[in-house]
Amino acid sequence: MLGALLASVSGQACLAQSASPGSTISLDTIVVEGAADGVPSFVRERFFATAGGATLLTEADIPQSGNPTLAQALQNAPGVVVQQFFGGNDQPRVQIRGSGLQQNPVERGILVLRDGLPLNRADGSYIVGLANPGQAQSIEVYRGQTAHRLGATVLGGALNFVSPTGSSAPGSKVQISGGSFGQFNASGQTGFRKDGVDGLLQADVSRSNGYRTYNDSQRISASANVGIALSETIKTRFFAGYTDLSFDVSGPLTKQGLRLDPKQVHGGPRVVRGVAVDPGPNVLRDKPRREAKQFFIGNRTTAEYGPHLVDLGLGYTYTDDMFRFPISSGVRVTKGGDLTAVARYAYKPVESAALPLFETTAQYVVGSAKRENYLNQGGVSGALFGESDLDASTLSLYVGANIPVWQNVTISPALSYAYATRDNSDTYLPARRPTNAYSPASPYTLLPNGSVPTQSTTYSRSYDGWSPSLSASWRPDANQIVYAAVSRSFEPPTHDDLLATINGTPNSSPGRPNPAAPMAAAAAFSTPDLKAQTATTLEGGWRGRHGTFSWDGVVYYSWVDKELLSLRDATGASLGAINADKTRHFGVELGLGAQIFERLTGRLAYTYQDFRFVYDPVRGDNRVAGAPRHVIHATLQYQATEAWMLQAALRWNPEKTPVDNMNTLYADPYALFDLRTEYQFNERLTMFGEVTNLLDKTYAASTLIVDQARPDQAAFLPGTGRAFYAGLKATF
Repeated sequence: MLGALLASVSGQACLAQSASPGSTISLDTIVVEGAADGVPSFVRERFFATAGGATLLTEADIPQSGNPTLAQALQNAPGVVVQQFFGGNDQPRVQIRGSGLQQNPVERGILVLRDGLPLNRADGSYIVGLANPGQAQSIEVYRGQTAHRLGATVLGGALNFVSPTGSSAPGSKVQISGGSFGQFNASGQTGFRKDGVDGLLQADVSRSNGYRTYNDSQRISASANVGIALSETIKTRFFAGYTDLSFDVSGPLTKQGLRLDPKQVHGGPRVVRGVAVDPGPNVLRDKPRREAKQFFIGNRTTAEYGPHLVDLGLGYTYTDDMFRFPISSGVRVTKGGDLTAVARYAYKPVESAALPLFETTAQYVVGSAKRENYLNQGGVSGALFGESDLDASTLSLYVGANIPVWQNVTISPALSYAYATRDNSDTYLPARRPTNAYSPASPYTLLPNGSVPTQSTTYSRSYDGWSPSLSASWRPDANQIVYAAVSRSFEPPTHDDLLATINGTPNSSPGRPNPAAPMAAAAAFSTPDLKAQTATTLEGGWRGRHGTFSWDGVVYYSWVDKELLSLRDATGASLGAINADKTRHFGVELGLGAQIFERLTGRLAYTYQDFRFVYDPVRGDNRVAGAPRHVIHATLQYQATEAWMLQAALRWNPEKTPVDNMNTLYADPYALFDLRTEYQFNERLTMFGEVTNLLDKTYAASTLIVDQARPDQAAFLPGTGRAFYAGLKATF
């Protein structure tokens, strides 16, 4: 689907290649002047003709911001819910249709791609902060079964961040911005094209002191790609990049603490007359933090022979990830590499068709990593208590067709198969695992060290499943499509589901549920025998445009079996992962756009989610925690002059959201107002500014997700207060 991404120059035209495995592509000659934003018209038509939830976000849909976050980049994509955690370049909770909703931090449920090659590791986990919307020319959003052709059989779908190339973005660009809470951003890129070769180099840095105490964050990224036209029919492109991400984990507050001072951080539970109150992590003492580095290289080569297209891809990522959790989980260090190979064939005998008649994809990802677990002792790494060699592989096969059957009616049967392995070799040799603890009555007083007997965490698991789908679409005219689809999804657990620290408390390490009992026997790790999560989804939608009005609506209902839930107790300490028996996910995804008057336009992205347990013996038919029922983002944009634009936006969560699966504690609803403006001095220089959370509303942007909450629990993650940002962008 990314015609413009792998563009190679020949004379005054460029030939487009695919950067998304399994996407539908065309190698027609594209006039560069006809794709000012780097996205050719046939790519837009392909998204329009897709029978399912699919959204293409171009540069015009991603606002210029002095605080560029993933939430802002995806705010115009219905069905994608981004709940910010700490307000910077960190780990917002991103979920589509509830997939991976309950992981803290969120690390699965969506396939995240960068130029068609996965950012996810071989076990399906990913670090969302490594996804950099600032370096994307466009973002492709695939929801549900539309992502199957990309190798994603998960319930949620996939996000593909598409980089600009020397053909789509020749010349240079520099941007600098900043504002409240020490925010500073600088980025630049330069691209060229000449004699069948094009290339682009880009880099950026983003730093912030943060809204809250202990809230620093920083991300430094650099990437490059070079495309070569080997012949008139064979094109290749090389990719390379590096990201260095670090941020403080400022943690949750109690609801009372949020109301009193949202900038503070929690100091752990207090003991009042012998009873612990305000359960939650001691951020001041434990100093939770994440530092992750990732290097990637890759290549995609496409060959066209008449109606036949062959697409080959190869990529490698190396990830170095240090996550200092609160004392209850310790410090987790994971280092390892993952190799991805993709092969695809498509057959499109009708050149003008939006979709190929037949396509098939094979994707194989294999990786290994060394994981070490250390005690968190006052914000530094203490004794080693766990060591593992982790191996994973995931094979995804896809075959599908788009068969015209009658007067603008197309039937699209498809079948996917996934086979995954998850192996752990426990390499920790000592007979006992060390523990540490602090006094609950005096949380900075270290208690005597202890230890527990070593229990092996070695496991070898394999999972396989079929994911068929069938969709039917009808185009009553060139500007409308109505469709229905039924599909299966399949998601195996990650290593973070299969290997979890347990039996810690806000004042003691894993394996020490009673801080005062240093030698009491308890397990430090859990290795549950989890099943793969599967679901059957029925969906229908209507997409179209009429005059200056456009719409894209989808309704879906998913019957989910063995939903993967990552449970935490009332203190926020990990309880490990489980499979729920049966849940059901019902939702609506709606996008609207209109030109109201000559200079006034409006846009709405609305997501409705009702996710529930089904006759659960413990949770009944309660709502699955963490999913806001309504998510609304609306904008009005006024073009005051040819050079000056004004925009007002509403971010609205109108209903309370459950924090726990027992539905006893809720985050309050909120409405936020933002203002933005841009002024274009000339074709090369633009100034922009914004005010976010104009009314300085105190609210919880997200929450921890626990199974059974207490009213005084620290579970609420404050959103950023009123902030001012401004910047300049220059092109030459």
